[in-house]
Amino acid sequence: MDAMRLIGATRTALAQARAVQDIVTEAWQSQALAGAIGSHLAVHGPFEARAAADGLSEAGTHASGALRQTLRTGPARAAQLTEVRDHWSTLTGLCVLLGEVGIALVGVACSSDEDALYWQCIEAIDAADETSDRVRWLQRRLALREREGGAA
Repeated sequence: MDAMRLIGATRTALAQARAVQDIVTEAWQSQALAGAIGSHLAVHGPFEARAAADGLSEAGTHASGALRQTLRTGPARAAQLTEVRDHWSTLTGLCVLLGEVGIALVGVACSSDEDALYWQCIEAIDAADETSDRVRWLQRRLALREREGGAA
């Protein structure tokens, strides 16, 4: 499945999530998707952007692994990723998704009476921010490649 469809499905699921567990699950899904997109671009993306894509893969995989420890959920939607048709649009959509995840997690953290959940959300917010930074770095690499005359 194309990355943009998976991003759309994850954004929809996050928007519909009402329970704390569902919001945390969608944060995990988002990070797993970031890791999968990074892995895909590290192998199939433009040569000049592969190191940055690998960094995105590492950030997403690390963050999703940390969230996964507290969840009892099925497989990640990211396992369905088969292609990234439009690199730029995919990375932009992923950045938007990660921003929405951060906002949702702030809501959970602010309403939590449990210290463990609060700190889990704070760490997940930090991870989403780190992953967003990696996405923007990858976009800069792609933009530089485009300016230098390569096709994205």
